[in-house]
Amino acid sequence: MAPDVAIRVLGLGKQYTIGHQAQNPHATLRDALRQGLGRFAQAGKSLMRGQALVAGDRLEDFWALRDVSFDVARGDVVGVIGRNGAGKSTLLKLLSRITEPSAGEIFLQGRLASLLEVGTGFHPELTGRENIFLNGAILGMQRAEVKRKFDAIVDFAGVSRFLDTPVKRYSSGMYVRLAFAVAAHLEPEILVVDEVLAVGDAEFQKKCLGKMSDVARDGRTILFVSHNVAAVKALCSKTLLMESGTLRYYGPTDEAVSHYLAGIQSSRRHHWVSPAHGDAPRTGMVQARIDSPAGSRPDGSLDGRQDFQVSISAWFADTLPAVAFEIWCHTAEGTLLFCAFTDAQDRPAGPCTAHFSVPGHTLNDGTHTITIALSQNYTTHFARADEALVFEVHHEVQDLGWAGATPGIVRPRITWDVQPT
Repeated sequence: MAPDVAIRVLGLGKQYTIGHQAQNPHATLRDALRQGLGRFAQAGKSLMRGQALVAGDRLEDFWALRDVSFDVARGDVVGVIGRNGAGKSTLLKLLSRITEPSAGEIFLQGRLASLLEVGTGFHPELTGRENIFLNGAILGMQRAEVKRKFDAIVDFAGVSRFLDTPVKRYSSGMYVRLAFAVAAHLEPEILVVDEVLAVGDAEFQKKCLGKMSDVARDGRTILFVSHNVAAVKALCSKTLLMESGTLRYYGPTDEAVSHYLAGIQSSRRHHWVSPAHGDAPRTGMVQARIDSPAGSRPDGSLDGRQDFQVSISAWFADTLPAVAFEIWCHTAEGTLLFCAFTDAQDRPAGPCTAHFSVPGHTLNDGTHTITIALSQNYTTHFARADEALVFEVHHEVQDLGWAGATPGIVRPRITWDVQPT
């Protein structure tokens, strides 16, 4: 491998075996015994072949990643974007040697530190102080080298008061702050960061992005996974676009983001429907749509001067307490424009629909997305769909005296009163 290449991936693939449970409401005891014997025989075959045990009456081979190849040059900052389930996290787990590939090869030049989920590489029974030294040892660093960086790590993480407390008692935010500080300050040649930074608050995320910029200026290599397109564009010169487990595009970040947004637009426009959520067993079908008969243009975009409505419909299996409907509107780059919530009220079993009206002269020209969610007491999301709705806004008449999008992320209609003085 050439000395200027930090990461080389050739034909990488990861296959999982997933099980499907047969559903038969009229099954007899004989059917149940037959199914049980069949599962026992299948488990025996898997053990004989050295395969993982998978529960289910029918097994399916699923490729989470397939035939992915790319090179990352030393010192490059590369983003990884794509929808949920595109294979981003699987790719990073393979690069971090958390799981083994089913096909292909990975070549790394230099030490790699990864932050893929809360507490990666931490032992919950050890204190924050002990985990700093443990992570340093895992990275192959001498104790004296870790001690030299120790104060900077603690200062960045802001957990000095709890340094001698077992990390299992840390909040998720404290966990992430310390984990990122360790990964970034112990000077690995390759730093891999997943969406885990979203756990931190806005100030901490800003600190993390600044630290990753410093790491990049030192000539180290970074792989950064995020749904925040604005952060990816600000930090990364190149970007990998993942789609359904394959590499769709690898090149300049602006081009990758354009391909990504175009794919979202073509798949979801003004209407979104989800079947029953596996993580929300008390909620059946959830759907959302945009209605704007007065403000729709022939090309399907919305006239920015007109109001438009967002409707969210859900079906509840039983009465749920303190349920709120929520929407979060972002620009195409991931900048949050506004959010809106209903009152948190008890919702009876059956269908329920919430309507939001967004005033005209609010949004600027361009692509926007709406994330929808259902929460209890505004804290726990039991149903959520990121970028469920995607839509374009244009202004038919340049009533603000400006052709095209105006500078800024919103376009309010301002009333001026100019008088000679």
